[in-house]
Amino acid sequence: MRRPLNPLPWLSELPVSRQMFLAALAGLITSLGLAPIGLWPIALLALACIYLMMLAAQSRRSAAFIGWAAGTGYFSLALVWIVEPFMVDPWRHAWMAPFALFFMSAGLALFWGAAAGFAHGRGRLAFIGALALAELARAHLLTGFPWAMLGYLWSESPMALYAAYIGPHGLTLLALITAVSLATRPARLPLTGYLPLLAVFAALAAAPLLQKDTSAPPDAPYVRLIQPNAPQHQKWDPAFVPIFFERQLEFTRLPSYLAERKDKRPDLIIWPETAVPWTLGRAETALDMISDAAGDVPVVLGIQRFDGPRLYNSLVLLSPAGQVATVYDKHHLVPFGEYIPYGDWLARFGIRGFAAQEGDGYSAGADPKPIDIEGVGRFTPLICYEAIFPAYSAAFNKTATHLLQITNDAWFGEVSGPQQHLSQTRMRAIEQGIPLIRAANTGISAMIDAQGRVLASIPLGTAGFIDVPLPERLPPTLYSQTGDWSALALILVLLATSWQRTRTKRSHHTKSR
Repeated sequence: MRRPLNPLPWLSELPVSRQMFLAALAGLITSLGLAPIGLWPIALLALACIYLMMLAAQSRRSAAFIGWAAGTGYFSLALVWIVEPFMVDPWRHAWMAPFALFFMSAGLALFWGAAAGFAHGRGRLAFIGALALAELARAHLLTGFPWAMLGYLWSESPMALYAAYIGPHGLTLLALITAVSLATRPARLPLTGYLPLLAVFAALAAAPLLQKDTSAPPDAPYVRLIQPNAPQHQKWDPAFVPIFFERQLEFTRLPSYLAERKDKRPDLIIWPETAVPWTLGRAETALDMISDAAGDVPVVLGIQRFDGPRLYNSLVLLSPAGQVATVYDKHHLVPFGEYIPYGDWLARFGIRGFAAQEGDGYSAGADPKPIDIEGVGRFTPLICYEAIFPAYSAAFNKTATHLLQITNDAWFGEVSGPQQHLSQTRMRAIEQGIPLIRAANTGISAMIDAQGRVLASIPLGTAGFIDVPLPERLPPTLYSQTGDWSALALILVLLATSWQRTRTKRSHHTKSR
């Protein structure tokens, strides 16, 4: 049996507004566990403080407000990069930035507030289960937004390797169990009472034992990742378009700089998202130039294309003969970034998706299909935002040899956004046991092995290319076969157990009267 520590009686006496301020501060500190800072021990302690603050709440309503404030603080720092798109054209959009950050953070925090209100008075199991369920819900509802999930607090720690077994929501449960364990003490049987915390420490210590050899075989194909480093405010500027395009052509032409492959060409060349500045129907000359620069090497590139009135954000495979062999259209679009509901009407008022050029913006493509490249492998295509969704990376995991992401992280600035995006793509590789190839416009382009290790990369804000051998995939992971169902089942068990305990206590209290 365990009982909570003294739930800070002095805190209970403070006005709710001050309690909310302290909760927001604790939430902000919790976000320091995310990339690029990665202070996960401090983040877990701050999360423990949030739990104690919710315990100290005098009513369910107060607990909900405290939970909402904690969530707002957490997301306001975790998502601070969201102001960057507004700075691409500051004269038009900068005034929106603080409102976008606040309303985005406050909106996502509603999930935390609802969880805290529900869990009030129902014990620690209810807190763990409710907040974990809230995080799972925001990852799926209204197209989903799983960015900055609590499970990612482990992303910069050895514990990230357990994502292959329990997935990101399992890691969220593990973070919440750790935080609650730090905030409580056993009333009796100390050893038994501290068992959850000891189990977490044991799992952390054992994590390095999960590391496996994923090194590339001697005959592995080589991939060239191209990073032109086109800042978003210059990317579509007619004065800079030819500069960035020629830069990519030059990187494509060059022989390998690797000693073991001196004067040899790679087996596959990858350009980033929207790397070609013309739509597919008008890019015949550009594609011929790319094919000439690549020689007899296939090229994967990002380009926009029209199909009638519909505009797509696409990934194209250019065959060694210079023909368009495969087209993949981005399926999961960024709300308000790549499309806006009723966009044609709102465009009259100057409101458009930042990445869109016409009306509603991009259209969603069909369900993803694998891309087979002879002599190289079978790839699961991902364009930018799609890589933050575990389900997309799970497609074809039984047959795919690699995950392939092209992205334009210039929208995210040069601080936390690109680093967090990279961190999440690393988690996709771990979850599926499949290496991930990442070509980014401004960075960070990287080759990531099946256990999330960055084998080679091009730094943020740097133009260049790297030639990297393809590492091997691992057998299908447990998470790749079960998905989030196991985490959901455990969450429901925790909530059911909490409900039963609360019901039993109320029954005993009624009988004792």
